[in-house]
Amino acid sequence: MRHFLSLCVAVFTIATACCVRADVKLPPIFGDHMVLAKTAKVPIWGKADPGETVTVTLDGQTARTQANAEGKWMTSLNLKDSAPGPFEMTVAGNNRLIRSDVVVGEVWLASGQSNMEFRLANTLDAQAEIAGSANPLLRQFLVAHVAKLEAQEEVNGTWVAASPQTAGSFSGVGYYFAKKLQHELQVPLGLVHASWGGTWIESWTSTEALDSVPDLKHSRERDWALLNGYPAKKRAFVEGMTAWIKATSREDRPVSDAAAYAGVDVSSEGWIPVKIPGPVLAPGLPEAGAVWLRKEIMVPAENSRQFVLRLALDGYHSVYWNGKLLKTVTYQDFEGLGTVYSSGAYVIPLSDIRQGKNVLSVRFYEPVAPARINTVIDINSGAISLAGEWLAKAEYVFPALDARVTATPPPPLLKVLSAEHVGAGLFNGMIYPLVPYAISGVIWYQGEGNTGRSYQYRTAFPLLITDWRKHWGQGDIPFYFCQLSNYLEKKAAPESSKWAELREAQSMALQLPNTGQAVLLDLGDSRDIHPRNKWDPGDRLARIALARDYGKPIPYSGPVYDGMKAAQGKIFLSFKHTDGGLVARALPATYSVISETKKVAPLVRNSPASELEGFEICGEDKKWVWADAKIEGDYVVVWSNTVPAPIAVRYAWADNPTGNLYNGADLPASPFRTDDFTPVTVNVKY
Repeated sequence: MRHFLSLCVAVFTIATACCVRADVKLPPIFGDHMVLAKTAKVPIWGKADPGETVTVTLDGQTARTQANAEGKWMTSLNLKDSAPGPFEMTVAGNNRLIRSDVVVGEVWLASGQSNMEFRLANTLDAQAEIAGSANPLLRQFLVAHVAKLEAQEEVNGTWVAASPQTAGSFSGVGYYFAKKLQHELQVPLGLVHASWGGTWIESWTSTEALDSVPDLKHSRERDWALLNGYPAKKRAFVEGMTAWIKATSREDRPVSDAAAYAGVDVSSEGWIPVKIPGPVLAPGLPEAGAVWLRKEIMVPAENSRQFVLRLALDGYHSVYWNGKLLKTVTYQDFEGLGTVYSSGAYVIPLSDIRQGKNVLSVRFYEPVAPARINTVIDINSGAISLAGEWLAKAEYVFPALDARVTATPPPPLLKVLSAEHVGAGLFNGMIYPLVPYAISGVIWYQGEGNTGRSYQYRTAFPLLITDWRKHWGQGDIPFYFCQLSNYLEKKAAPESSKWAELREAQSMALQLPNTGQAVLLDLGDSRDIHPRNKWDPGDRLARIALARDYGKPIPYSGPVYDGMKAAQGKIFLSFKHTDGGLVARALPATYSVISETKKVAPLVRNSPASELEGFEICGEDKKWVWADAKIEGDYVVVWSNTVPAPIAVRYAWADNPTGNLYNGADLPASPFRTDDFTPVTVNVKY
């Protein structure tokens, strides 16, 4: 009987297994409220049992296919003549899925780094815009952050329609771009938003594309090897440090009274001034022990925003805000020396920010040597600088090591790049899973992270554009991008500029078909890499799309340098895109320092008597001087009394240039140079 029962159980188990079938599945991007492109081929894909027949129905159209041996299936719908909807999309196999409120219109992919990621809620006039944002035909799919060394099959996210409850989380640039298109075209507009702040273009490019360029292939392989080997190195470090600390009796001690060091109203008596950034070291501070640092931060009454605090800390630490512990990083969790933001970014809610004095405190546990605060340190991307004098005080001191101790601590753990900073990491995690979702085009805002190697961007940027187009297989899909805005301090004399070289590299990508550039040189802040005006970038990108893709007769570019000739000690420049004629726009009395707080500084002109500002000129000696310039008909004439035989001109060639050349459509001229002198970043490689 026992054997009979066992046989019955076995037969039942086998029979049950034979009858179990996998449900047909769709990736999250095919969700309720999605926007599908109004085009002849709209791919729909998912998973099912191998060989399972899958039927997709929408707006009276049906498509059938079978899952392959791996359980993957793909079919397509012809939505070229479809109405906007809304519709239900049904996907049926062994089970039945229904996606509701599906609309058909235009779909644009928005990608890049932090200025594309920058949320509408943090932009200028956000409160009023969000209050009036209800628009059921304007929708965003926000792709969750994922970085991987292997290509992923799906992204996480949901489709949401713009409303006062949701619009604040939209990309600011993407929202204003989509809003203008939706208003002009009167069709549903979907925005697939895949961005990640502080990232590099190489991370957004596929392995295959990177490996087609020897320099990029070498760097990708190096970084992948380091990243793959890091877990073993981290384990060895923690084990070695644990053993050494125990052998030397240098365990950290519990903090008995954090308020005595991190509280707001702590006396400065006995505290030692320390210059930050730099090592936490000064006469009176120990080589090893526990040391507190504190910095008073004055917050004006008009502050109405939360703080995003970033610290670059090399050492084992605890961070406090007004006496409240934010995070502790021990040697077990420390990711290694050289981390850009080793303690991460802290969001300090408005409720925890006092009007007037606030105190940021850091406690360092130093079992081996003094800790260090690195150069990247700020609140709200530089709106409040934390560099300068801090106060430091020892909590306790470790005695000198006994001469009989022969064991040495393990060498410092060095941080490797995380997956979002290595070649193809973001392409694998956030772009590849979107392919081949039908899109109308791409808008892109990235480059700040690549300014250190601007010359190589000449290769990397067109490589990415071509790479994405190849993967999507839709031909030369439109690819429109934001040129970097003005940033950093204004300079009194002409000099080289990595930011200018990056902008030049961006402009060179216009040699590819179906590309367009929104110039933003008049919209930036000198001390905030994230200017709050996202309306103009979105509007300028939308102008390009409306003119180039939707047949709207509107100007979409400012003046673009077209040619030069030298005569009689002057240089004559010609331009394209002079819609309405060349214009010398009136210069303001101030320029923006931090648009969030409306902080400005007096604008000092470099060429006070000149009609046009922003031009520099040189002769055979290649010594640049500020130039006088004026508009004569369709030309700009440039000269300097100190350069009798000029050979070259540059315009807006600086990190934060001052320029006033526009066209009649009130669009700014793109920066340019007529020379081919060697760039300063020519030898800097990824």
